[in-house]
Amino acid sequence: MMNVTKTLYLLLVCVLVAGCSSKAVYDNVQRNNRQECVSVPPPQYDECIQCSSKSYEEYERDRSEVLKSEP
Repeated sequence: MMNVTKTLYLLLVCVLVAGCSSKAVYDNVQRNNRQECVSVPPPQYDECIQCSSKSYEEYERDRSEVLKSEP
């Protein structure tokens, strides 16, 4: 499990270095998070999927609001 996680993070770093857009990186991280939901207990599966299903546009909107509210 740790090797898979390390591999995914290494892949993510490679993608970032290659200059992919923020949206592509976000989408890949969300996809990986959804794949990890398979390994959680059934009662937590729906919550896990819901947490990893926010669109990039929703993420950006929420992020902008947080950044505006910071001094």
